[in-house]
Amino acid sequence: MAAKENFRRLLRTVETLSDLGPEITAEREFAQTAQTMLSALMHAAGAREAVLFVLIEKPAMLSSVAAQGFALIPEPSVIPLLPRHVHALSSTQGAVLLAKSSYDTFLSANGNVAPELFRCVAPLRVSGKLVGAVALGRRDGESVYDEEELQSLDLLCHYVALAVQNHALTQTLAQRVAENLRLMASLHGFYDNALEAFAAAIDVKHVNIHGHSLRVGRYAAAIGDAMGMESNEVAALRSAGYLHDIGKVAVDKRLFGKPSMLDPEEFREMADHTTVGHQIVTGVQFPWPRVPEIVRWHHERADGSGYPDGLLNEDVPMQVRIIGLADTFDAMTSPRPYRDQISLGSTLTEIVRITPQKFDPAAVQALLVQLRRDAVGSNRAAFLESSAGYLAAPDIDHLAATLQHKVSNGRSYLT
Repeated sequence: MAAKENFRRLLRTVETLSDLGPEITAEREFAQTAQTMLSALMHAAGAREAVLFVLIEKPAMLSSVAAQGFALIPEPSVIPLLPRHVHALSSTQGAVLLAKSSYDTFLSANGNVAPELFRCVAPLRVSGKLVGAVALGRRDGESVYDEEELQSLDLLCHYVALAVQNHALTQTLAQRVAENLRLMASLHGFYDNALEAFAAAIDVKHVNIHGHSLRVGRYAAAIGDAMGMESNEVAALRSAGYLHDIGKVAVDKRLFGKPSMLDPEEFREMADHTTVGHQIVTGVQFPWPRVPEIVRWHHERADGSGYPDGLLNEDVPMQVRIIGLADTFDAMTSPRPYRDQISLGSTLTEIVRITPQKFDPAAVQALLVQLRRDAVGSNRAAFLESSAGYLAAPDIDHLAATLQHKVSNGRSYLT
């Protein structure tokens, strides 16, 4: 009797596979295909609740693309993964039953869905590489999934994994980055580490300025703090600084290592990172409303000479002006393939010289305040990395006085 039942189950699995093939390869939205695949997996395992997850790699997390049967589950359901979770899912042999003692082995509890909803998890792998997972909830009759059902699930998961992998490869880079941001925006308390990871990923193309986006975020937050901004505004500046160059993920890598200045066509291609970045972050529900503006306008300048929209100072929000200053300050004090690092003194002298034509005087004054605090040792944590150089307090005071004189007398200085 048991042998006959096993044969019937195998036959159902083969029939499901034959039906699933055309569904996976059909020309239609992946969301619809995902629902079809999940229905097939549930049928094979006798499940009445299930979720199909895809793996987001940086930062590592599982994000649902289809869910069925659960009375109430977030959309998307997101489960951040630590390295040990990724390792466990990558190395386990097929689907595994979950119990109180094993939830933490495979899934974290830091997302917006409780792992305890699931009774079984089946990793989706292609050539040993984790691309997603299927999590099953309760089954008909509340019974435990048996070995034969798990084997059927494993057989189908091989083909579902290929479909998930194919979907990931067909998405554009900008689409994937935007989706990753949307996932992170759905998780409270997950911002800082996740956005720092994004900042590191943004800079990875540019071998000469690793850490640029992280430093811009830190500099901008410190400038805002010196201007007396509230803590939530300072946090917003830090996060926006991390993301300001996100559009550079779509820029040709060859431009970042060119040992000479960019020609006009190359400059236009590089400048497009502002509008590409704006497209990526638009629609992401951040806790801070200025992020899309900052990403688009951080190269705008007070006299209208910036890009992409040639805005004047009064049209640019203060947060954008601060990020623009922080970005320029770090760019000048960092080496480039076509020039050496500019000294701290020369950088500040030039910034003061072109203020207020290019930069906001209040933001520049706040930058000088933080540098002076470094010089006299009153900052709790150093504002500037030691590699960027050093300037004595009297020299900073002289620059601050020069800036104040220019602004208070309302003079116009040509650049």
